[in-house]
Amino acid sequence: MTSSDTHPAPATRAFPPGFAWGTATAAYQVEGAVAEDGRTPSIWDTFSHTPGRVTGGDTGDVADDHYHRFREDIAIMKDLGLTSYRFSVAWPRITPDVTPQTTGPVNAAGVAFYSTLVDELLAAGIEPAVTLYHWDLPQALEDAGGWASRATAERFAEYAGVVAGALGDRVRTFITLNEPWCSAYLGYASGVHAPGRTEPAAALAAVHHLNLAHGLGAAAVRRAAPGARVALTLNLAWVRTEGGGDADADAVRRVDGLQNRVFLDPVLTGRYPADVLADTASVTDWSFVRPGDLELVQQPLDALGVNYYSPTVVRAHDGSGPRARADGHGDSEHSPWIAAADVEFPELPGPRTDMGWSIDARGLRELLVRLHTEHPGLELVVTENGAAYPDVLVDGAVHDADRIAYLHDHLGAVLDAVEAGAPVTGYYLWSFLDNFEWAYGFSKRFGVVHVDYATQVRTPKDSAAWYAGVIAAHALGAPQAR
Repeated sequence: MTSSDTHPAPATRAFPPGFAWGTATAAYQVEGAVAEDGRTPSIWDTFSHTPGRVTGGDTGDVADDHYHRFREDIAIMKDLGLTSYRFSVAWPRITPDVTPQTTGPVNAAGVAFYSTLVDELLAAGIEPAVTLYHWDLPQALEDAGGWASRATAERFAEYAGVVAGALGDRVRTFITLNEPWCSAYLGYASGVHAPGRTEPAAALAAVHHLNLAHGLGAAAVRRAAPGARVALTLNLAWVRTEGGGDADADAVRRVDGLQNRVFLDPVLTGRYPADVLADTASVTDWSFVRPGDLELVQQPLDALGVNYYSPTVVRAHDGSGPRARADGHGDSEHSPWIAAADVEFPELPGPRTDMGWSIDARGLRELLVRLHTEHPGLELVVTENGAAYPDVLVDGAVHDADRIAYLHDHLGAVLDAVEAGAPVTGYYLWSFLDNFEWAYGFSKRFGVVHVDYATQVRTPKDSAAWYAGVIAAHALGAPQAR
């Protein structure tokens, strides 16, 4: 019998002192204004304007019009009691004429927008956390090879230094990359994200060049803003199997390598996992990793951002019948799981979000505790967590009890991890606003604030009021009756 059997968890559980309460967005998903003030096209402009790539033919041309409505949005954030807001900078706004050879001139209007955004956040008592890359690669760099090219990492570092130099006197935390797994595998292997390529060898080159971009970018940020903190955000997976055989265990190892360790190991230990190199040897010889690269990648990390939404369950495919592919990463004839054709992702029973993603908050606790165990002393921040549901605005309100239940359970998992010793210092709910959900367009709503895309009217949902209550109490109460 455990202590929890005899001593139930208290009805109210407090978060640690100084715990940051935030929400998160990304530039292309919310800003709009794609052709204003000198911005040039990104890969997502090109991808979303390509017929058949995005549900409903939706684009981010207008999105939530945050570029013009950010003051209204900050007022809502202040009403919620947020202490931090994580947003991304659109690379094509800052160096719109970048080429593989040169960064080109800095666009003063682009810098001014983010400088004003930072000032308005600070005036509202909200600390900005700036993501430097959330997938909007300048199209000119993709035309020359994109993340499969080393030059992209070099230009990224220069861009990172420009942003840190402009904002580092007021911004305390810069996050180099958001979810490089998606950029590499969904962009270059399965093709369901921009730029829509289906080239496994290029995807693995992209993995390395994204890792290199992090390292070079981290160094550039520290040169430009010596007092800034540098973080990296990864969408890590809680990989498990319900099978008991050696082949199932090997499926877990391989997926864990492709999703987790191929990013964690070079950044935190200065080496690539030997088993991943061996697993993918039939695809590439990894000769794009040059001598000295791993020393560049392994920069000191002030915090690691963890994005978590859903568990990852795998098993070995026995060859009978079609391979199950319920990995939650879109439909494509091409798999993001390179050199893992005999691994399958079974459909799981139980509740799901509107994305079709299975719900299991235990995964967040397990990931945070694993990171603490394997990398003691590393500060952890939940930089994204949330859920899409088919929200309906009725009489000026959105009653999203399912989202509240999801958030409650996952915040409880964060507290479980903290109580197990994991140094988790903040939580950023995804997302502040309903927005352009990448290849799903506007068909999926993640926000705690409803957006009427025709009128741009914002309406906080029930979950926004619930989250504001958690923030005000700095504690998690009992689950709401449903």
